[in-house]
Amino acid sequence: MDNSSKMRDLFSLKRKVVLVTGSVGLLGAKICEGLCRYNAKLAMTDINKKKLNQLSKELSNKYSTEVLSLFIDIVDEKSVKEGLDRILDEFGSIDVLINNAYPYNKNYGRIYEDIEFKDWRENVDMHLNGYFNVTHKVSKIMMKRRRGNIINIGSIYGVLGPHFGIYKGTGITMPAEYSAIKGGILNFTRYLAVYLAPYNIRVNAVSPGGIFHDQSPVFVKKYCKELPLGRMARPEDIVGGVIYLASDASCYVTGHNLLIDGGWSIW
Repeated sequence: MDNSSKMRDLFSLKRKVVLVTGSVGLLGAKICEGLCRYNAKLAMTDINKKKLNQLSKELSNKYSTEVLSLFIDIVDEKSVKEGLDRILDEFGSIDVLINNAYPYNKNYGRIYEDIEFKDWRENVDMHLNGYFNVTHKVSKIMMKRRRGNIINIGSIYGVLGPHFGIYKGTGITMPAEYSAIKGGILNFTRYLAVYLAPYNIRVNAVSPGGIFHDQSPVFVKKYCKELPLGRMARPEDIVGGVIYLASDASCYVTGHNLLIDGGWSIW
């Protein structure tokens, strides 16, 4: 086997069972397609059954890999348990968990002064505690097998304070809940990396910068001026980092937060 073949094998996800939450969202859909490209056995989960079934059919038809689609609500313990049981029945194991879901309530995104405590509490419960709910159950499965890999989707705003100047005149803001949630997820990642290391379980995070999603042109222009690379991320820009952490190419990496931000964090 030549060196190029060995390198391809390092990044291959063949025979790995990968569970993705929030599979049909902007980033989740691209992550799922990337996993299929690298031959993972894919367990796609989301609360949007229609989009989930549609995307899973598209991916299974396009790529020669096994795709299972399941309704899982990450804040519902019964839903998560039933979903995990189904994955184990179908695939026999869960090798990689990618926590990507992004749940929020109808009042999410208000400016700081207008946030009501009940909304703050609900959004933290749905997002941060939802990550815990899934991770706790999956990690116990991995602990019994004494191997596994967990990847949490964080954010640059879980690391850095917001630049509010880029939001002026755009009608949007950087939600305070988001900062607290993503910061919590990143430190939970570090905690788990240490706690689960004796069980041969790696835990890492990927923190994207701003991803283009038809935002206000004013916002996009201001944001891009602050970036060394001069443009917002595309969803597919984040996928390579996820594949790296999911694969054996990163076998000695744990507790790391991979920033994929176009250089936002370096100045």
